[in-house]
Amino acid sequence: MKLLYSRNPNPRLAVAVARQVSAPVQFEFAAPLAPGQAERYRPLNPCLRLPILVLPGGGSLWEADAIACRLSQAAKSDFWRTGAAEPSMIQWLSWGKENFVRACEMVQFERVTKQRYRLGPVDATRVDEGLQRFAESAEILDAQLAMRPWLCGDILSYADFRMASFLPHHALAGLPLGDWPSIARWYEGIEALEAWRDPFRGLEAPELPDVPR
Repeated sequence: MKLLYSRNPNPRLAVAVARQVSAPVQFEFAAPLAPGQAERYRPLNPCLRLPILVLPGGGSLWEADAIACRLSQAAKSDFWRTGAAEPSMIQWLSWGKENFVRACEMVQFERVTKQRYRLGPVDATRVDEGLQRFAESAEILDAQLAMRPWLCGDILSYADFRMASFLPHHALAGLPLGDWPSIARWYEGIEALEAWRDPFRGLEAPELPDVPR
């Protein structure tokens, strides 16, 4: 298998999963939206987005969650929960993407992504909306994490990585993790993992443009 990636949040998530479970996969930096590259990548993902997992014998998977599932299967890892534990994990994936993760993405897009790629000024209304949604979802998440170290109990799972997928640049985005002690403790535990902290170690991964101060 070959994992096509970039430094953006969802491809970063896929690379971190591959590293965490020691998946049998090759890594290849890709840029489907670069000039002249679309037709090369369109057969692998008609949306021209990363990550993409190229499968043995032909075919591909796209979307980070599907790729995380396949990588865990290939590594024979329970990082992607199966059996009776799977519904709980999927609950957190579904809730997170519509609530906590979405709130983080809204704020990061305005304060980090738009500034990094010179896409226009920060939309303060969208930031305020994102921070409000962040506070509402963080209250729920913090209360849950106060009862256990990880989202699915005592052992790390993919739900934790997905929930944290827009947190690597939380300081740049001004997300107030420190206001939520259980979330802060939980994310410190994720940051302690080398696979998460430095997923691109040893890989070709051009640095993202700086964010103007």
